[in-house]
Amino acid sequence: MKNASSSALLSKIKDFTTSLVKELSEGRSPSISIHKFRNYCTDPHSNCLCSSDLPKGQQVLTLTRQCHAYRIDVLLRVLVIVQKLLQENRHGSKRDIYYMHPSVFSEQTVVDRAISDICILLQCSRHNLNVVDTALVSVGKGLVMGWLQFLEAGRKFDCISSPTTAYTIPVHVEEVKDIVSVAKYILIVEKESVFQRLANDNFCNANRCIVITGRGYPDIPTRR
Repeated sequence: MKNASSSALLSKIKDFTTSLVKELSEGRSPSISIHKFRNYCTDPHSNCLCSSDLPKGQQVLTLTRQCHAYRIDVLLRVLVIVQKLLQENRHGSKRDIYYMHPSVFSEQTVVDRAISDICILLQCSRHNLNVVDTALVSVGKGLVMGWLQFLEAGRKFDCISSPTTAYTIPVHVEEVKDIVSVAKYILIVEKESVFQRLANDNFCNANRCIVITGRGYPDIPTRR
C-alpha cells in the first residue's frame, strides 16, 4: 500500500490491537509475525521497501522470549503514539517519539526499529504514519525558487515576487494549497552550488521557470 489513508491505518491499528487483546483474554500468548527486509522506509519515492520489495524471511515475536517481549512492548508504545498522531492529524519526529519514553526506549535505534516494524505490519510508509525525520520537523532540506506561489498552513510563499530568492520547501507538503504558477517548466538540480549559480545569473527571471534542489540526496518533502 503506497498511499494509505489515516482512516485505513487507524482501522488496521484497531484490528491489530483487538486481536492481541483477544488472544490474551483467551489465555493464549499472542505472537506477531513480521516480514524481514534488507532495508526499511528508504524507497526514493517515500514508499518504504516494506511495501514494494520481496521479504527476506519472517520473524515471529512472542512474549515467551524476553528480548521479544521488550520489542513488542516498544512496538505497542510507539503504535499508541502513531495512533494519536493520525487521530489528531499531527506530525512528529522519530526523536520526539524517543523522548516520550526515554527510560523504556533506551536509545533512538530502538524507536527506529519499532517504526520499521509498524510500517511492515500496516503495509505503509513512514510518511503515512505522520512520522518524519528529526531534522525535518521545523524546516525541510530542499529549496525552490522561480515563478511559483502557494500557501502552507496559512503562510504565503510568494516566489513570483522575487524569482531569484530561494525558499525552503515546506515539510508538511500535504498542507500546501492554492498553488499558482506561470512557469514554462521545472528544472531539478542536484547540487546547491548549481542552484546558487542559477540564482546569481537570474536564470528564473530570464527563462520563466521553477528551479528545485534537494541539496544533495533529496528528503521526502522535496521528492513529493
